[in-house]
Amino acid sequence: MNGNGTGFTTTGAGGGDSLNEIKTDIITLTRFILTEQGRYATQATGDFTLLLNSLQFAFKFISHNIRRATLVNLIGLAGATNSTGDDQKKLDVIGDEIFINAMRASGKVKVLVSEEQEEIIVFEGDGKYCVVCDPIDGSSNLDAGVSVGTIFGVYKLQPGSTGGVSDVLRAGTEMVAAGYTMYGASANLVLTTGNGVNGFTLDTALGEFILTHPDMKIPKKRSIYSVNEGNTVYWDKPTQEYFHNLKYPSEGLKPYSSRYIGSMVADMHRTLLYGGIFAYPSDSKSKNGKLRLLYECFPMAFLVEQAGGLATTGTQRILDIVPKHIHDRSGIFLGSEKEVLKVVDMYKKYEISA
Repeated sequence: MNGNGTGFTTTGAGGGDSLNEIKTDIITLTRFILTEQGRYATQATGDFTLLLNSLQFAFKFISHNIRRATLVNLIGLAGATNSTGDDQKKLDVIGDEIFINAMRASGKVKVLVSEEQEEIIVFEGDGKYCVVCDPIDGSSNLDAGVSVGTIFGVYKLQPGSTGGVSDVLRAGTEMVAAGYTMYGASANLVLTTGNGVNGFTLDTALGEFILTHPDMKIPKKRSIYSVNEGNTVYWDKPTQEYFHNLKYPSEGLKPYSSRYIGSMVADMHRTLLYGGIFAYPSDSKSKNGKLRLLYECFPMAFLVEQAGGLATTGTQRILDIVPKHIHDRSGIFLGSEKEVLKVVDMYKKYEISA
């Protein structure tokens, strides 16, 4: 058994060369879910495990297409816009089709919400779950080779429901699972089922997601902020003052570092690993915010809270919001607990002065 108790290892001819160590008892995503099921849901039917298997197939398929996009002419615009008015890339359309087909084939999904579809999709069969997703978030960056990703959340169908929009127009607190897969140098899946956050990396040779980041925790504070400062002129006073204070702190304190990629999955992956704050606040140009609640804000907020962080609009916890439409938007600040609390305090300051 190796030193971490995670399984047997073999070494090269040198005997003790750690570079040649090979773990032979690895934890795949499927093995991890089955173990979690035995620990937290002993009466489970196995439907959720089958759903997650279908999800990971979709992630692998999308990853495969992104890696070969330039070679087979999948970059560029498809010549249409999606449900929220964004120009669709060719890969947006393909990613959407992959997700729809994978969820239908699972037999476990009744309702699907996709950023690329104006209305919900209701599948035949007796599926007990609802899936909300942005198949390829950040696709406007695809042609530049920037990391993009899939964001998803899962609800259980309401008791007695035959599948309808009311099954997904629910607070984020009712989600049973959420996560994202980032397609970059490798495909990284970050997942929560309500019992912490775990990260997996796709081993393309094995065709399996391997547990590489168990029990992820976001640092309580970190002097990094991630926001599109081109929108500064449109921000409200609390947001403007908050970010001004980060850049121009009191004498003797160091200013925060700015890190902004422009792809939510990539920015949030860095924030989850290193700490700090990611923000896309509502403003005078986008009064209700820009990011979609169901399949962007809720899943990321669920992940961050499970990792020990916070997510807020500035005045309200993100997961407490109840959307009125499947493509509703919201402003959002999320990340390290102490950094997000500074935003909340700033908004309270302005409420008091008002």
